[in-house]
Amino acid sequence: MIELSIGEIASITGGELINGADPEARVNGPVEFDSRAINEGSIFMALPGARVDGHDFCEGALADGAGLLLVGRPVEYPALLAAPAEKNPEASNATAFEHDADGYGAAVLAAVDKLARHNTDKLVEEEGMTVVGVTGSAGKTSTKDLIGAVLRSAGETVAPPGSFNNEIGLPYTALRAGRSTRFLVSEMSARGVGHIRHLTEVTPPRIGVVLNVGSAHLGEFGSREAIAQAKGELVEALPADGLAVLNADDDKVTAMVARTQARVVRYSTCETAGKSGQAEYFATNIALDEVARATFDLHHPHGDPVHVHLGVFGAHQVSNALAAAAVGMECGLSAQDVATALSEHVAASANRMDVRTRPDGVTIINDSYNANPESMRAGIEALAYTASGRPEAQSWAVLGQMGELGDDGTEAHRELGEFLGSRNIDHAIIVGNGVNQRALTEAAKSVGIDTHLVENSDAAINMVDLELRPHDVVLVKASYADGLWAVAEGLLASRRAGTTEGDN
Repeated sequence: MIELSIGEIASITGGELINGADPEARVNGPVEFDSRAINEGSIFMALPGARVDGHDFCEGALADGAGLLLVGRPVEYPALLAAPAEKNPEASNATAFEHDADGYGAAVLAAVDKLARHNTDKLVEEEGMTVVGVTGSAGKTSTKDLIGAVLRSAGETVAPPGSFNNEIGLPYTALRAGRSTRFLVSEMSARGVGHIRHLTEVTPPRIGVVLNVGSAHLGEFGSREAIAQAKGELVEALPADGLAVLNADDDKVTAMVARTQARVVRYSTCETAGKSGQAEYFATNIALDEVARATFDLHHPHGDPVHVHLGVFGAHQVSNALAAAAVGMECGLSAQDVATALSEHVAASANRMDVRTRPDGVTIINDSYNANPESMRAGIEALAYTASGRPEAQSWAVLGQMGELGDDGTEAHRELGEFLGSRNIDHAIIVGNGVNQRALTEAAKSVGIDTHLVENSDAAINMVDLELRPHDVVLVKASYADGLWAVAEGLLASRRAGTTEGDN
């Protein structure tokens, strides 16, 4: 964040300094919503939660060196009191709080949005920073990480690990950018129409990347058409001299050409699409190694193709890498520099296609951060492929439920069970007792898979670990709320794993 006085921050946000807060004092962040992360000079934004209220941690934040408290209700310490919702219409855009009946969190977040927008505008205007927005139903975080890896070869880039992609995470990320930042990569998610539009108003993008329109959050949107409407808000926000990077393999994404005034480039994993002119960036000669890491030839409009050997796992990462390559080369990087950056990149965000091999040769694919039909199928494909290359190896799918699918959820879980059978998965361990898990269990059993329904992660660990043989392959996959990364961690830490190092 650029350095500002507390008085300037009050003016930018429309808030009121209380209890003797010094308007001349200067801070340069970062902004934190977790009081445990406070360092000298940090700005602490007090947000309400389901179990705790950030306002109760103001004293500790000051003791740890916070330079400014940003609060939604009066506290007894020097602070900046955010303008209440009735005086700040922008506070109504803050939809991230289920436990905010008094509007304190919305008020704080609206103030942070204004600060993030000011910081972004100044860095774009004065330092030439480029803002890249990324959205899609699946793969946003992995692609954001790949774009970050590519752009860092050209200059300082803010693209932090994890999924900081909502009303809280996006301004939090934007306020990590400072005078030396050349690129800001903003990951943008939505739970309804209008959400991405709001995020683009906080960090106006010059480049917009749309990956796909799938079934994630179908229960909240109601239809894929509504999802496409929301995702397309990113390209609608681009300026005439901006750039839209669109996935030519998704018809709902390619249709977004009509919704932007920006220049458009497209990418595709289909050689035919590339050679017919439907995509400027495309892959040929795609191959996977023994743990489903892809190699391919990257074709582009700036010269001869270059070879890429990805360090991240799963065939679906080829599409993500093409999107990152398009961003990099359109920002002026050479094809070889892009290929090198893609090849050297390893998974940066926790619990996303994190593939590790135990000393006994058992490989654990931990993709437990999120789950929707598209990402579930991608994970199962990676499991099936990896196991197929190992003589006598068994494949294990440890699965929780896919969240936010609405009325279609049960049928989607039945289809997933059938998909397990189509990929010849040997064992399925379904975690949880909900209607979706039961539907998944019944469908997997019906296609001949050895399937067990267990109550929790501990039960899954115990069942799988007792039966694992050397060189077996395990996929752990579920929506975030299920917390199935504990299964991956438990299997990796097992005493049965042996003693020889073997991590990939």
